Amino acid sequence: MEKMGTAIGGYAPDFELPGADGSVHHLSRYLERFQAVGVVFMCNHCPYVHMYLERLKQLQTDFADQGFTLIGINPNDADRYPDDSFDNMKTFVTTNGLNFPYLRDVTQDVAHSFGAEKTPHVFLLNRHGILCYSGRMDDNAEDASGVKSTYLRDAIAQILSDIPVKPTSTPPLGCSVKWRT
Repeated sequence: MEKMGTAIGGYAPDFELPGADGSVHHLSRYLERFQAVGVVFMCNHCPYVHMYLERLKQLQTDFADQGFTLIGINPNDADRYPDDSFDNMKTFVTTNGLNFPYLRDVTQDVAHSFGAEKTPHVFLLNRHGILCYSGRMDDNAEDASGVKSTYLRDAIAQILSDIPVKPTSTPPLGCSVKWRT
């Protein structure tokens, strides 16, 4: 399969996706309201997503009042991975107390357009929809207390302070996106 995706400095693809909250979510609407938008490709069953879930919720809490929002998107093939079904996403939101929207990418077009490779894989956009950071949240999935480099947190702070993001990318770490065959 040819690798697709949005390059750092490129415009992120707009999307319109159903959320576990029963609403339809448009990226363009978020860009109108926030200075920075984090799009994280995630799923219900990946152990790496579970390791990072509390940190994702904490980022949303810490930066929500500063013009940032996080958006979770599940692109996995629910036919082969029933744990990732839309109904199970609704349960996942409730069980884990998600404080950010969790959307379903049934066609996997959004994941392909962004270039998602893993769950979780984070893409950080500025208010213009330009991709400023892509990769992992930090340098220690297994132990939040052992994190030395907070890549996503730093990138969010840099965008909100109108400072160029450094680094602009890190290799994503997690489970592979479960593509339809």
